[in-house]
Amino acid sequence: MKRLFLIMVLNSMAWIAQPLHAGDVEILNVYLQETDSGWQAEVTLKHADTGWDHYADAWRIVDGEGRLLKTRVLYHPHVKEQPFTRSLSGISIPADLDKVYVEAHDKRHGWSSHKVEVDLTRSSGERYHIRRK
Repeated sequence: MKRLFLIMVLNSMAWIAQPLHAGDVEILNVYLQETDSGWQAEVTLKHADTGWDHYADAWRIVDGEGRLLKTRVLYHPHVKEQPFTRSLSGISIPADLDKVYVEAHDKRHGWSSHKVEVDLTRSSGERYHIRRK
């Protein structure tokens, strides 16, 4: 009985400690493409997803004031698929904007402080590429 109890305690401790290893979501790359119906984005994320309680569950594009342009919700963990890329189309970016920011979210930590600044006046920069029509 003591052995069973010890196994149960150790298993629960491992389960509790496991999410502590997963930090903020890392945005590895942003690819923006201008289309006839707005913009399309492909964003590559890396996160130490541990399961349904702690995984990268969204990314979004905002302007310099933090106003939301569009959000991509991620509906399941990607424990064995790291890094991973997901796309989003129909993004409306006002013509007068020079910069947008891509932010990523995980269920445990919220919005990551590690965002990617995309300078729309250039074709590429640190962790991003742009293709205009």
